[in-house]
Amino acid sequence: MPLPVHPWIRDLRPYQPGRPIEEVARELGLSDVAAVVKLASNENALGPSPLALRALRAAAREVHRYPDGGAVRLRRALAERLGVGVEHVLPGHGSNELIAFLGHAFLGPGTNLVMADRAFAVYRLVAALYRAETVAVPMRDHTHDLDAMRAAITPRTRLVFIANPNNPTGTAVDPGALDRFVAEVAPRVPVVVDEAYIELLAPERRPDLRPHVRAGLPVILLRTFSKVYGLAGLRIGYAVAHPEAIEAFDRVRQPFNVNALAQAAAIAALGDEAHVARTRRMTGSGRRALVRAFDRLGLRSVPSEANFVLVHTGDGRALCAAMQRRGVIVRPMDAYGMPDHVRITVGRPAENRRCIAALEEALGEREDS
Repeated sequence: MPLPVHPWIRDLRPYQPGRPIEEVARELGLSDVAAVVKLASNENALGPSPLALRALRAAAREVHRYPDGGAVRLRRALAERLGVGVEHVLPGHGSNELIAFLGHAFLGPGTNLVMADRAFAVYRLVAALYRAETVAVPMRDHTHDLDAMRAAITPRTRLVFIANPNNPTGTAVDPGALDRFVAEVAPRVPVVVDEAYIELLAPERRPDLRPHVRAGLPVILLRTFSKVYGLAGLRIGYAVAHPEAIEAFDRVRQPFNVNALAQAAAIAALGDEAHVARTRRMTGSGRRALVRAFDRLGLRSVPSEANFVLVHTGDGRALCAAMQRRGVIVRPMDAYGMPDHVRITVGRPAENRRCIAALEEALGEREDS
């Protein structure tokens, strides 16, 4: 007898992450995992914040205790850092959990969310999970088309998602245009701005939407410790929003959803400005090196403001497989409707060189076949 699983659950396609290093090393018959370079998941190649590592070692002695269920110290630290009230902030088990909270609170049959057609895939997954429609608005030059998104809003729209910078394109919208969009749209429909890569933007390109939150507009900012702080394995993110939205999220979250190690590491990482600065320098120089190599190889890339570059290669899945055989993991983009592109994360200089060499060999192999 088949299990009585909801039909819309059976229709969901699970999110496909970048392949783990250990799995690829085992597949290639390599005993040394250091021989594999992973540039597929937009992780921080510098590793975690050293201050966070120190806090982790101290916190590990208390893991027999349940974590602070309200993440009180972390909420206070975030509120102070951001210049908002504690009632405006809620940590989550990665920003993905917070996106699920949005589905809980706002979506359901007969509703829709508006997003760009080539934005983060999890928005669509959450919409499908709550039986809401996804209105996918085509991008303009690989960037959110705010005018078209505004025109796509209907009385059934419950959320508008903007990823800034966007994954997988790496593009960011003009700060002034985004500010005007939020000011106009948010009074009608909650606007969610996913700022996972916000710390990597140049200061003049970094929008500040906190005044809208303080003013009481339904603006929901999502941020993460996974990228610039290097804590992806701990799954820790946070939302900044109107207290009514924060209260709704608090009602639907599971008890102790943010573990004690993640809370301790996040508090410490907030003060690690040196690690953030090193990450920005590594990302900027590495991104430029990758783009120069793409230009030399005759490959078109999308101008990126994040820690990855989207590049047109033709048959991206085949190219990723060829590079993986050479010990370099990058990400095919067919799941985003771009089968002729791959996305490559910026690594350390030696990793970038390995990637470029593997890419050049894989392209040469394709020409010879």
